[in-house]
Amino acid sequence: MERSTLKRTSSFPDIEAVQGCSTLNLLPKAGSRSTLKRTSSIPDFEPVKSLRSTLILQPKAGSPLLMLIAEEYGCRIYNPEDGRVYEPKSDFSGYRFLGSSGKWFLVVDSRMKLYIIDVFSEKRIDLPPLESFKGSHFKIWREGEENVKHMLMDDEDPFCDEIPHAAEDLRGRLWVDDKNGNYVVVWQFEMYPFLGFCRTGDDHYREIPTELEVQRELRGLNDMVLKGYNLYVYATREFIRHLDLSGQDEDGFKDVSEKHRLPMWMPSMTMKERERMKQKKSIPSNKGIAVTRAGQVLVVFTYDLGTSESHRMFHLYKRDPKDLDPKTLDTQLLEVHSLGDEALFYDLGITVPADHTLGIEPNSIYFTRDDRICHNKLSCLDIGVFNLATKTVKRFHGLSNFNFNDAQWFLPS
Repeated sequence: MERSTLKRTSSFPDIEAVQGCSTLNLLPKAGSRSTLKRTSSIPDFEPVKSLRSTLILQPKAGSPLLMLIAEEYGCRIYNPEDGRVYEPKSDFSGYRFLGSSGKWFLVVDSRMKLYIIDVFSEKRIDLPPLESFKGSHFKIWREGEENVKHMLMDDEDPFCDEIPHAAEDLRGRLWVDDKNGNYVVVWQFEMYPFLGFCRTGDDHYREIPTELEVQRELRGLNDMVLKGYNLYVYATREFIRHLDLSGQDEDGFKDVSEKHRLPMWMPSMTMKERERMKQKKSIPSNKGIAVTRAGQVLVVFTYDLGTSESHRMFHLYKRDPKDLDPKTLDTQLLEVHSLGDEALFYDLGITVPADHTLGIEPNSIYFTRDDRICHNKLSCLDIGVFNLATKTVKRFHGLSNFNFNDAQWFLPS
């Protein structure tokens, strides 16, 4: 494997695990050193020569890491295996991190320019400008140095609204092929009815409408997952829109959605289940989707447990296979009680094989926030690993002494 260029900046104090979003920090508190050196409460018994030899992070391929993002100084990388934080060789301050694939991240800067960056080196891929967008319904143009605008092209209404956007409005997904480096990028201005996407070699973005000329059941977007050239959209009416982005025609995509009669509604709870949820003071937080290695779409329901030490609860559901049978009059989702030897990385929206040698726990959900594509009004950053069998959450020591704005799990290739 190519040698990593991440330098370790600190080893966090071994304190109690984080219990919720209100306590998550990474930036030094008042009175602490901004260089993130060891605190005086932890004796440094390592000789200087030995310490220097450990300053390079060499992650195992596929081993989970946490990208920690702070507005003040860019990003740091937390390695759960040794509980330490590392500093990238390059300065990534000024970027917003939208999504990842392997060691690559999709980022946008304050000038609304998109890039794909390798966080272990200084490699960067410049993506087409947003104003290169070509569509039949919307157009985009630049307005000053840090803003772009879009509007609906409507011949019947010459006074359509011009909608301004800044970097904070962008949401995105990325997939990079580990074998040949080919990539797919999908982005959206949050809450607006179209997506833009490009592939390796494109000099512009193509349009994917999410409302206009879309089948009624498949309109809108609550969440999306990009897995290879397959884009899965969780539509407003809770159907799954499946698009193949590998096409070479003018549109560049093909709708390959299954024809379901009913939405992916969660089954009704029994009185006993309702009472149990009430006792736990469970508050529905969000719902999104994830895609298994086999290509099966799961609906992910998240609950906040206000008074519980676990603080977070997840329920997974899948479609009943008989739902595609035209003779079926009514169906309900089936709860998935186990992921078996797979783990779900909710930031990526995919499952991967569990591997204890890589630190990937089986039957678990790795999470940071549950509203990465469509933000909740009360957005909550909460880092942990949820075990589906025991219904418990594993936290990580050391993260509560510092402030940071965002975090994402990623799996360097």
